Amino acid sequence: MAMTDDLLSLFRAAKPLSDKPFIVSAGGRVLTYGGLDALSARQANVLVELGVAPGDRVAVQVEKSAEAIALYIACLRAGAVYLPLNTAYTLAELDYFIGDAEPRLVVCAPERAEGVAELAARHGAAALTLGVDGLTGSLATRAAKASAAFADVARGPGDLAAILYTSGTTGRSKGAMLTQRNLASNAVALRDAWRFTTDDVLLHALPIFHTHGLFVASNVVLAAGATMIFLPRLDPDQVFRFLPQATAMMGVPTFYTRLLQDPRLNREATAHVRLFVSGSAPLLADTHRQWSERTGHAVLERYGMTETNINTSNPYDGDRVPGLVGPPLPGIELRVTDPETGRPLAAGEIGMIEVRGPNVFPGYWRMPDKTAAEFRADGFFITGDLGTIDARGYVQIVGRGKDLVISGGYNVYPKEIETELDALPGVVESAVIGVPHPDFGEGVTAVLTVRPGAEVSEADVLASLKQRLANYKLPKRVLVVDELPRNAMGKVQKNLLRDAYRDLYTG
Repeated sequence: MAMTDDLLSLFRAAKPLSDKPFIVSAGGRVLTYGGLDALSARQANVLVELGVAPGDRVAVQVEKSAEAIALYIACLRAGAVYLPLNTAYTLAELDYFIGDAEPRLVVCAPERAEGVAELAARHGAAALTLGVDGLTGSLATRAAKASAAFADVARGPGDLAAILYTSGTTGRSKGAMLTQRNLASNAVALRDAWRFTTDDVLLHALPIFHTHGLFVASNVVLAAGATMIFLPRLDPDQVFRFLPQATAMMGVPTFYTRLLQDPRLNREATAHVRLFVSGSAPLLADTHRQWSERTGHAVLERYGMTETNINTSNPYDGDRVPGLVGPPLPGIELRVTDPETGRPLAAGEIGMIEVRGPNVFPGYWRMPDKTAAEFRADGFFITGDLGTIDARGYVQIVGRGKDLVISGGYNVYPKEIETELDALPGVVESAVIGVPHPDFGEGVTAVLTVRPGAEVSEADVLASLKQRLANYKLPKRVLVVDELPRNAMGKVQKNLLRDAYRDLYTG
C-alpha cells in the first residue's frame, strides 16, 4: 500500500523520532513522538475494552490538548472513525449528531458529563470524559492503567478515518465521510508543497474540531515529523511569546487582522518564521498587503473545504497573489463549469468550481441522494463555490453558489462588490447579500463594519460605487453594523444576515 493511502503509515514513519517533541503545550508540557505512541496505544486499548470495533464511530467534544490529538491517533489505530464536534455545540445540537452518526463511544469534557452521558445512553453509546489538561477525566484514568502496547488494526485506503459535519448553513448538517486516502494523500501533498521537514515548529492556535486545525495542521506536522506548539486559542501575548521558537503558523483571516492591530507585530517578531498560511475564509487583499508591509512575509492563502481538505494553494516559491488561492495541488484536478449545464467554461469566466482527486470525499454519511446530487458522472465534486481560473491556473473564489444574488434577472457576484467596498476609506469589512425585493426579486444589500470614528454614509458609499460598478450591481441599501456574525472558523455567516434583513424591502 502506498504511503499516501494510509494515515497510520505516517504515524509509524515518525516512530524513530521517539525523543523528539510532537506537541509542546503553552504551559510547557511536552508530548514526544514516543509519548504519542505509548499514550495512543493506551487509549486504543481503552476503546477496544469498551467494545469499539473497526468502523465504529467515536464522537469527541473536548477542549484542545495533546491528549485529544492522541485520541484521534488512537481511533485510527483501533480502526475506528473519528468524529470531532465543535465545543460550542449545545446538548440539543449534540442530540442530532449522536443520533445521526450512532457512535459507539462519546468523549466529552468532565463538566458536561451528566448531560452527555444521558444523551449517549439514550442513543446506545458509552461515555467517557477528558479534561482540558488532558490528565483528568475517566478516559485519562483508564488509559493510565492500560497497556502501552497495541497491535494496530489494518485499514485500506477506502476505509473511513473520520466524519466531519459541515456547518449546516442551509438545512441540517451533513456528515462528510473522509477516508484514509483522502487524509493521508492531502497531508503528504501539503507537506511537500509547503516544504515541511523535521526541523519545523508550527505555532498552532486553531481549534482541533475542524479540518484546518486537525487535519491540515496536525496531519502535516505528523507527516513531516515536525513539532507543534499548542496554544488554547489565539492570544496575542502568547503568539508573540512563542513566535521566536516557531518556523510556521497557520491561521484564519481574523488571526491576521487581530495581530495587525498589535504594535508588537514587526519584521523582528516574525524573523524566525518561514511561512504564514491563511485559510477557512477569504483573506482580504488589504490584510495581505498590510501583513507584507509590516513583516516582510507574504501570507500563503489556500482553498479547501470539509469535503475535500485542501484543493489549491498559492506557491511556496513564486507569486502569492492577494485575493487568489493559487493553482491546484499536484494530483488534484479543478475546473469551472456552467452551474446549470455543467459545461466547462473558458479561463476567466465565472462559474461553479468542481474538483476531483484523491483528497475528495466519497460522500455524505447516510445521505445517498444528497451525495449523488453533488457529484458529476465523471467523478468531479460540485463544491458549491463560484470562481474563476486565470491564464496561469490561479483560482479566484468569488463566493458561494447560494450567496449568488439574482437581481432583476442579472447575476450579481457578492465578492466583486465586497472588493470595491473593502477598498473604501473607513471600511473595515463588508458582506453583500441578497434579500427579497418586490421589484427585483432580490435586492443587493451591503452590510459594513467601519473603523472607529470613521464617517461612512450610505450616500457616499453609493456615490463611490456608482463610478465603478454597473447599476444593477449597486446595493439598494448600505447598512453599518458593529460586527459581522461569524462561525467558529471566522467565516461570515451570510445566512444569519439574510435572516436579519429579510423584511428590509418588503416589511
